[in-house]
Amino acid sequence: MAVLSWKHHTLIQSLLERGPLTEKEFHLIFTGITGQNLGTHQGKFNDYLLKINRELSYVQLDLRACRDPYDGRVYFGVVNNVSDDQSKLGTKYSVPQIAFFKAIVETIAQDVTAEGTICNLDALNIKLENQDVPAAFKNFTMSHKEKTLDQLVKDKWLCYTEDDNIGLGVRSILDLRSWFHNAGVPSCQVCNEAGFKAKLCPNDGCVVRIHHYCLKKRFSQKGVLVCPSCETQWQYQPPKAEPIEVENEETEPVQSQPSSNPGPSQPSLRSKRKRQRLNDAETAGCSSQESGANRKRVTRSSAHPR
Repeated sequence: MAVLSWKHHTLIQSLLERGPLTEKEFHLIFTGITGQNLGTHQGKFNDYLLKINRELSYVQLDLRACRDPYDGRVYFGVVNNVSDDQSKLGTKYSVPQIAFFKAIVETIAQDVTAEGTICNLDALNIKLENQDVPAAFKNFTMSHKEKTLDQLVKDKWLCYTEDDNIGLGVRSILDLRSWFHNAGVPSCQVCNEAGFKAKLCPNDGCVVRIHHYCLKKRFSQKGVLVCPSCETQWQYQPPKAEPIEVENEETEPVQSQPSSNPGPSQPSLRSKRKRQRLNDAETAGCSSQESGANRKRVTRSSAHPR
């Protein structure tokens, strides 16, 4: 087994401490460590990743990249390839919190409209009858749910969008890739990644879905895009909502602080924003509740995670 240099270890440690990093952030760290620019040393960067993954495979870890379907940005992260009882003991979340998170993920994944989001009020009142709900969940109050949502967003398991809905965070997109496949979540016709947040074919009888960024790329290349399955012409419109970053967007030094140590004012600002969101939702009602029945297409094939 080859020995990794301190440069390889620094790249791994940056991802383990700070969580998933954007492509720009990860490239800046690589340049700061090696002194080599990605524009002229892309091959060197790829060699680093290949060697790191070769060694990480011995401990069932994987350094992988994904594209966020909400804003189209590429992220890098280290994920665990083992899903056994021992690995589950490593989480800081309680059993009720995990059940709550799982219910949110399943609700978003099962949405046949592929909106990729859930209304904040719907998330707090989500039904759990289809899950093996622990007895402790009976004492899991609304306040506990709100705090759990904030923590899941801070840890990048979930994200808040600009329209005040909740989406899947980049960590979920990285870690749950196999789960999406096994749960039958339809894939994007272009990149073959999970299409829980995607554009549906205009033809109601067609089940094809394509990510917004994949559709944008195809549209810019061809000018006019037709469905690869039914040949219906697609109309491209850029998505309006993008996830709101909760980590500090300051200068990106090589030696950075872990994302688990937010600034002292962040929790209070997030709590104020959450209370405002709840008040707005209770006053006007979630749009998903009012229009959900009208949006669903009964001819679509939907995922039914277990």
